[in-house]
Amino acid sequence: MNRSDVGICDMAFYVPKLYLNIENLAVERNLEYDKLNKGLGLESMRIPDKHEDAATMAANAVDELMEKNQLKPQEIGRIYLGTESALDGAKPTATYVLEMLRRKYKSKYGPNCFNNCDVVDLTFACIGAIDALQNTLDWVRGNKNRKGIVVASDFAKYELNSGGEYTQGAGAIAMLIQHNPKLIVIDDIIGVATQGVHDFFKPRRTHSKKELLNEMFDLAKINNKSVDDVLKNLPDSLEVNGILDSNEETIQIYKETPIFDGQYSNWTYQNRIKEAYLNYYDKRQEQTDHSVEMDYFDSWDRLIFHLPYAFHGKRIASELFMISMKKRGLWTNFSSKVMEEPIRENFEDDTLYESTRVKFLRSITKTEEYTTFVNEKLEKAQRASTLTGNMYACSIFLALMSTLESDLNEGDDLTNAKFGFFGYGSGSKSKVFEGRLQDTWKNVVSNFNVFQKLKEGLEIDYNQYERIHRKQITESIQKPSEEFIIEKIGTEGVRLGARYYKWQS
Repeated sequence: MNRSDVGICDMAFYVPKLYLNIENLAVERNLEYDKLNKGLGLESMRIPDKHEDAATMAANAVDELMEKNQLKPQEIGRIYLGTESALDGAKPTATYVLEMLRRKYKSKYGPNCFNNCDVVDLTFACIGAIDALQNTLDWVRGNKNRKGIVVASDFAKYELNSGGEYTQGAGAIAMLIQHNPKLIVIDDIIGVATQGVHDFFKPRRTHSKKELLNEMFDLAKINNKSVDDVLKNLPDSLEVNGILDSNEETIQIYKETPIFDGQYSNWTYQNRIKEAYLNYYDKRQEQTDHSVEMDYFDSWDRLIFHLPYAFHGKRIASELFMISMKKRGLWTNFSSKVMEEPIRENFEDDTLYESTRVKFLRSITKTEEYTTFVNEKLEKAQRASTLTGNMYACSIFLALMSTLESDLNEGDDLTNAKFGFFGYGSGSKSKVFEGRLQDTWKNVVSNFNVFQKLKEGLEIDYNQYERIHRKQITESIQKPSEEFIIEKIGTEGVRLGARYYKWQS
C-alpha cells in the first residue's frame, strides 16, 4: 500500500455533566429495562445543561486538546467541525467555537491569534466528522508543517416517548491531525457507498398561518371569530413586526428532533457498510496481487463502528463476518449452524426477502464463533457508549477512545495493530478505512481519562430530564466551572438569535 504517515496525534473528550439513568426512563415509559440494558447496552444518557450546546461542547474539547499538547493558536491551520446539531442555517457553528477560543487565548497570544485559522461545518448526519477527518488528512498531507483540528460535537435529541428517546446522548471529541502522529496513522484508501434515502432526516417543517390560527382558536375555545377574517387584519406592508406578520404564507418551525424510521435505518446502515467495505476491498486489491484473495476484515485487530447505541456494532457486523468467512473458505462448514441464506429470486417481494434476511443475519450472531469474534474485536468499543448514549458524529470516535483506553487498562499491547473503521451517516453514506496504531499510543491514551470523566457528573431524575427536554429550565442545574458556556442569545433587531459565549472560571 501507498502509506502516508499522517493521522491522529491526540484526542480530547468532553461530555456534559448531567446524566439520566436509563432505568428511570424505562419506568416512566413502561418499558422493560432488561431489553434496553442487556438488549441494546444502554445504562445512562448524557444531557446538556442550560448553558451547553454543540458550540460550547466543541470548544471545551478543542481547548483541552490544545492545553494538553501545548498548542499555540498560530500553529492551527484549521478547525473543521462535524455536526448535525448546527446552531444556524448559514453561520457555521465552528465560528462560535473559534471565537470562544480566541477570547480565551488572546491575552497570551494576541487578539488576532486565530485570525488565519480556517473553520467550516461538515454535515452528513452522523458521518460528518469522518468527512472532516478525511478532508483534513488530505490537507495535512500537502505540507509536513500543517496541523489541523477535527472536532465532532452533537446532541442526539428525540421526541419524548418516541422510539429513539432511550438512545439519546451528547458530547464532543477533538482530534489533532498532523504528520508522524503519536496515536494512529490513517491510510488514504477509503471505501465509500452513498445513496439518497430517507431513513433519518430533519426537514424544514412548515405550517400555514390558517393552520396555526385554527389550532390557537381551538385551544382558546374561540368559536365566534373567523380565521379568514383575522388573517385579513394582517398588514399589507413589507415591514415585518411579528410572527404571523411575515411576507410568506407559511411559517417555518425549526425542531432539533428528527423524522426517522428505525428498522429502515438499520437496513440502510447494513447495506451501506457492506457496500463501502466491498469498495474498500476493490481499491486495496488494485494495489496488490489480484490472484490472491485477501480478507482485510479478518486482518483488523479491532473494529470501530459508528454506534447509535452501544450494541449496534455487534448487531450490524454479521454480514461482514459472513463475507469474511466466505473469503477464508470457512463458510461451507459454518453455514450448517445458521439459517439457510435467503436468495432474492426466491421471494415475491422485497419486504419478505428483507425480513427473512434480517432473521438469517441474526442467526449468525447467535453462534459461538460470532460471540468470540465480538469479544475479541468489538466489545471494548461498546463500554463508553453504554454510559453516554448516542453522540451522532462523535460516536465512532468515542468507540475508538473506549477501545484504546480499555486495552491500555487491561495491559494489551496493540503496537502496530490495525484498526478497521466503519463510519455511517443516515441519508445515507458509509466510509471504511484502516488505521495503524503507533508505538507511542500508550502515552497518548493514558491521558484520555474517558472512563474517569464518565464516573463524574450529576444524576438527574426524570422530572428534571423532562423539564430540560421541554426547555422549561431557566438556570443551569449544575453550576458551570472552568468551561465555555452560553452567555446570552439576542432577542431583537439585527442581533435576533445571535449567540454569545464566555469562559466561566
